[in-house]
Amino acid sequence: MAGGSEPGSTVGTMSDGYTCFETTLDGGVATVTLSRGDQLNTMVPAFWDELPTLVRELDATGEARVVVLASTGRHFCAGMDLAVFGGGDRPNPGAPQGQVRANMRANVLHLQESFSALEKARMPVLAAIQGGCIGGAVDMVTACDMRYASEDAFFCIQEINIGMTADVGTLQRLPKLIPEGVCRELAYTGRRMSATEARSVGLVNEVFADHEALLEGVQEVARMIASKPPLAIYGSKEMITYSRDHSTADSLDYIATWQAGMFQPSDMGEAFAAKSEGRDGDFADLLPFRGGVGQGI
Repeated sequence: MAGGSEPGSTVGTMSDGYTCFETTLDGGVATVTLSRGDQLNTMVPAFWDELPTLVRELDATGEARVVVLASTGRHFCAGMDLAVFGGGDRPNPGAPQGQVRANMRANVLHLQESFSALEKARMPVLAAIQGGCIGGAVDMVTACDMRYASEDAFFCIQEINIGMTADVGTLQRLPKLIPEGVCRELAYTGRRMSATEARSVGLVNEVFADHEALLEGVQEVARMIASKPPLAIYGSKEMITYSRDHSTADSLDYIATWQAGMFQPSDMGEAFAAKSEGRDGDFADLLPFRGGVGQGI
């Protein structure tokens, strides 16, 4: 792959300084693994800063062509840790309620952005889910491009069971992934949805026999994506996400403008040449950039 790594070559790890994740980059596939399996990978305060930082770092290098979001232990993720609800700076006892509530809103927006970073990244993100995907974990995986599960996986909008409304993305993204009535039932009852049911309603793309088969299967899909032209993949992700939230007319206008600036004839030529010669295409990585997602070179 021009400008990147050869398929199967290990570029390295990016886990230094992170307490909740371990990351490897291999052949253009970045595997981001929740690493607190013994604690059910609950989303402790550090999680909410580390995830978007890690995703933006991967995005900024241009070397990661696809991300696999995986996990360790019995459950994919048991959701938000209770420390998040009670942590942070406490307002002065006499602070005006308006200011207190404004701070609360800002905190919710911060938590939302931790998952929106997955959606805003230039490369696709594939979630590999085993065991429980509970509460905040549902918010997280609905921000991914695709979801895959092991047979023992289940999904639960846990927030209703603890007396609150889910507020970090589930109720905004899930109705656009599955039938609205099914989403409402899950949100109102807090029941568990099995991997089989999730597959039947389109929440997950495929169900695998166990965790090992899940990881192997998702890596295979990731390698296939990594073999395609990164700029065309970026454009495809951008268009699908934009079209989800805009009219058909607006979306057609956007793709026309995008193609006017982003269409790369050399990638098309290489794709045709590779097919006729029976080999993999040799495509350049996306250019790196400094700063956060979408801030340019």
